[in-house]
Amino acid sequence: MADPKKRLDSNVFGNFFVDATCINCDTCRQLAPTSFAEVGEFSSVTAQPDDDQRLHQAYQALLACPVGSIGTERSDKVRLQAAMSSFPMPLEGGVFYCGFNSEKSFGANSYFIQHPEGNWLIDSPRYIKHLVDAVERMGGLRYIFLTHEDDVADAARYAERFGACRRRP
Repeated sequence: MADPKKRLDSNVFGNFFVDATCINCDTCRQLAPTSFAEVGEFSSVTAQPDDDQRLHQAYQALLACPVGSIGTERSDKVRLQAAMSSFPMPLEGGVFYCGFNSEKSFGANSYFIQHPEGNWLIDSPRYIKHLVDAVERMGGLRYIFLTHEDDVADAARYAERFGACRRRP
């Protein structure tokens, strides 16, 4: 959870902020590029979200942040729940962005791929109930492909839960 006492001075005034625990992984800038930008060695809120789409994206960024550096002065539980429900986020043709990036993988993105011969998890998000339940509803996992041997996050927990085989390049 972001700490308002550690709020970076580079944030614009308003509800959303980034604190000094930011690892500058780019997650927030990918999900909400109109609200977050790189300022020096950190990400910061450079424009407060001002419509439904931008608010949704900012809450997605808050949830996906691997170190919990994004916070709000006032949380909107309905919008937060809607953002949570949007993960895994469909990208194209059975490919989904998992969200909930892990500090254990330095904020790397992970993806879920639906495949008729068994679903794949590419790298690993945080192991959280919401994603575990979503993966279950989407048919489970057969394979986990790790693109980095040292940034595996919670891959072993997903493999154990779903009986998935882990593959490395």
